[in-house]
Amino acid sequence: MELTLVEAVGHLAFLLTAISFYLKDILLLRFLAIVSALVGIGYNYFLSVGPLWLPIFWLGVFTAINLWRIVGILTERYSIRFNEDEQELYETIFKGFSPVEFMKLMRIAEWRDGAEGSVFASEGETVDGLRLLFSGEVSVVRDGKEIGRARDGALIGEMSFIQGGNASATVTASVTCRYVFWPEEALRGLLRRNPNIDVAMKNVFSLDLTRKLTGRNEGTVHTAELG
Repeated sequence: MELTLVEAVGHLAFLLTAISFYLKDILLLRFLAIVSALVGIGYNYFLSVGPLWLPIFWLGVFTAINLWRIVGILTERYSIRFNEDEQELYETIFKGFSPVEFMKLMRIAEWRDGAEGSVFASEGETVDGLRLLFSGEVSVVRDGKEIGRARDGALIGEMSFIQGGNASATVTASVTCRYVFWPEEALRGLLRRNPNIDVAMKNVFSLDLTRKLTGRNEGTVHTAELG
């Protein structure tokens, strides 16, 4: 059976819609959905039975909604400004986050400084939140014996956060440190409300574990040993 030009346009409209469902980038998804809707409008207008105004109307509504959301997304993205330290974190540790997602994560974070000797986690005790070492070095001690050290980019307390339970080692600043702190309840609440951030954060945990296991963060420290 030979396809007419109008029928080919109709198939194209549905094909573009199918492709848009596959995309992960929400901005690109909405843009492709608009293109699909416009092609669909053309198809329904030039049908041999005459313009079908019902689908044309609703495709127009869908186009307007997607245009509105694209404007909103772009406004959000370009209105976000990170300071120098946040920008460094975003381009390294959190590059899997969108700017808006990273902004939400940093809104509940606290930048803190720890003097030499500050204890970030105590073996056998509850960990109050998640820490990311921005600069400095920590010593990891278990059963009174130092088992390793960790430096910039290391997470502290991630295993207690993921699995629950108390810290499996004592983590102490061996030099003056600067770090980011997320209170446990605030972070859990954020992840519950934002599934995309939850997925991105799990990737951060996985990469941190890989770095520790392969020795790229002072080599001998495993994730469980940082709490």
